[in-house]
Amino acid sequence: MTITVKSWAFFWRTLAAADIGGAESYVEGQWAVSDLVELCRLFLIDQSMLDAGSGWTAPVRLRHALLRWVRTNTLARARQNIRHHYDLGNEFYALFLDESMTYSCAYFENDAATLEEAQQAKIERLCRFLDLTPGLEVLEIGSGWGALAIHLARRYGCRVTSLTLSEQQLEFARRRAAEAGMSDRVDFRLCDYRQAEGCFDRIVSVEMLEAVGYEYFATFFGRCAKWLRPGGKLVLQTISVPDQSFDAYRRDFDFIRKYIFPGGLCPSLYEILRAVKERTNFRLVALEDIGSHYARTLRCWRERFLARLLEARRLGFDERVLRMWEYYLASCEAAFSVRHIGNLQIVLRRPGIGSN
Repeated sequence: MTITVKSWAFFWRTLAAADIGGAESYVEGQWAVSDLVELCRLFLIDQSMLDAGSGWTAPVRLRHALLRWVRTNTLARARQNIRHHYDLGNEFYALFLDESMTYSCAYFENDAATLEEAQQAKIERLCRFLDLTPGLEVLEIGSGWGALAIHLARRYGCRVTSLTLSEQQLEFARRRAAEAGMSDRVDFRLCDYRQAEGCFDRIVSVEMLEAVGYEYFATFFGRCAKWLRPGGKLVLQTISVPDQSFDAYRRDFDFIRKYIFPGGLCPSLYEILRAVKERTNFRLVALEDIGSHYARTLRCWRERFLARLLEARRLGFDERVLRMWEYYLASCEAAFSVRHIGNLQIVLRRPGIGSN
């Protein structure tokens, strides 16, 4: 592996702001490396040896705390945060996602599986967890581009209400539903989950909990308890951090939360179960970490993205944005590959007699 430093500013930025400074200087083109994923892996493996509490980092940590505070997920801030990430344009995400435009961890059933096959396998896996029958009313929190909601309606005959805060995703999902002849069975809404009303037999949320924010974990599950009928199931898929490192992670402020997902915070399993205990009477039915599948998913996305840089430039994205996304995809791939973070699939059930 070869690292090429192109500007002395790299050293100053790294000293002043540690990992964020190094990432920012990469985005600015101040250094390059022959294997970005491997470098990120090495950094994550060695990270535990660094003294995060040393005095010279105090100004950086104070700045990070202030940035976290101003990005707390109020209703207005939540809309702004979602638009910051998802309203880059559907064409941008189409550069690296599969044809279904599924932007979450896939599930590779074998070594030969393609990204498209793995995303379909993940969707079917979630459907099995939901235990669906025709006519069930399903709430999806976080529409994405509509693939899961449309599949629930078309394949299983469910009636689906799907919530999003992205206007571009809403328009795309509604168009896809119309093309599939499912507009009468899928209701895509521009709505914050805190403002939604109704009762449902099933609730599903795929990698949206990360956008809720620490202060609103309990609120999220309290709303689910209000919506879910007796005997109903809540199925979650979420990126997670280890319980042991959650407090330090929550106090810190990293490159991804500054530039890619403002307002985002990955939960730990402990924090999820604590919120469930505090605000619901749900029972844990199933739990699995599929994080190893995310490393492969991200590798597919990164390879597709790098292969279509020319198209990205034609869409008007400059080199800084392209390097930012390359760094984001590579660093996430590294984090999942060394189990620095995980991806949990969680099935919860509300006690009572209801829909099977």
